[in-house]
Amino acid sequence: MLAKTTLGNTGINVTKLGFGTLVMGSLQANLPPEEGAKVIRRALVQGISFLDTAHVYGSYEHIRQAKEGWKQELVIATKMPASDYDKAERHINHALEALDVESLDIMLMHAARAGEDVFQERAGAYQCLCDYKQKGLIKAIGVSTHHAGTVRVAGSRDDVDVIHPLINMAGTGILGGTVEDMASAIAAASLNGKGIYAMKALAGGSLLERMDEAFKFVMGLPGIDAVVVGMVSEAEVDMNCRIFRGEAVHDKEREVTVREKRLKIVEVYCKGCGRCVNACPNGALSMVEGKSSVDESKCLVCGYCTPACPEFAIRVM
Repeated sequence: MLAKTTLGNTGINVTKLGFGTLVMGSLQANLPPEEGAKVIRRALVQGISFLDTAHVYGSYEHIRQAKEGWKQELVIATKMPASDYDKAERHINHALEALDVESLDIMLMHAARAGEDVFQERAGAYQCLCDYKQKGLIKAIGVSTHHAGTVRVAGSRDDVDVIHPLINMAGTGILGGTVEDMASAIAAASLNGKGIYAMKALAGGSLLERMDEAFKFVMGLPGIDAVVVGMVSEAEVDMNCRIFRGEAVHDKEREVTVREKRLKIVEVYCKGCGRCVNACPNGALSMVEGKSSVDESKCLVCGYCTPACPEFAIRVM
C-alpha cells in the first residue's frame, strides 16, 4: 500500500508518490498516447492516485485514455503557461475537455523559471484561476516554480493553495538560492497551510545511482507532502512503487531501468554555452548549430553533464 497524505489545507488526498507525465509527452520521449496510457494505468493499478501534467507536455490524451473506466480515487494536477486572462481561460477549458473531467483538481501557473514578480507579471492569468476556482471548476490553484523566491512569495499569499517546487539534494536546477534556501521557503509555505508537492527529486536523472537516498532526502524535508516522478515504462512504475512502499529492489532491476535511460537535451532551454561538452568524460556531447547535441553511441548516461547545465536543459529519461 502506498502512503497517502493531504496537500496542505486543500483537503485533497494524494499518494506521496505521484506520476509525472512530462517525460512521456511530446517534449521528451513522445510516447504514443496508447503506449503512455498503458504505463499510467499500470501506476493506477499499483496504487498511485496522483498524476501531474501540463498544457505544454502533450500528455492529456495519455491520461484520458489511462483513466477510462477507472472508478477509484484519482487526482490530476495540471499547469498553464498563460500570462493573460483570455489565454488562461482557453487553457483551463482545453484541460477540462482534453482530460474529460467536470472540474480540475489542481491548476497551477506554469512558471518554472519566473522570478518573484510572477504574480504581478501574470496577474490576469492568475485572476482567471481565482475566478474559475470561485465557479467550482478548479479545486485548488497555485504555482509551479524552480525559484526559491517565488516559493517564498507564493507561501505568503492567501490565494495560493498549492506550490510545486523543484528540490533535490544536489541543488541542480534551483534558481534564486541554494538547496537550503529552497528548503526553508518550502517549510515556511507549508506552515502557512500550502500543499507542497516536489519535482526533480532525481535532478533530471543525474541522481539515478543514488535514487533511494535522493527520494529519502526530498521526502524527509519539512513541508513536503508528495513528490512526482517521471516514468516511461511499467518496469519503472513497479520499481518506484516498491521503493516508496519500503520494499527491497534488486540490483538487477535497477540496472535494467537505468540501462533503458537516454539523454535528452531540451532545445528550447539550451543556450549554447557549451559547459556540458566540457563536463562530458565520454566525448558524447558536441555543439551543433549553436545547440548541444548528444551522440548516443558514445553516451554512457553517467549524468555528469546534467549539473553542469545552468539552464537545466539536459535530462536523463
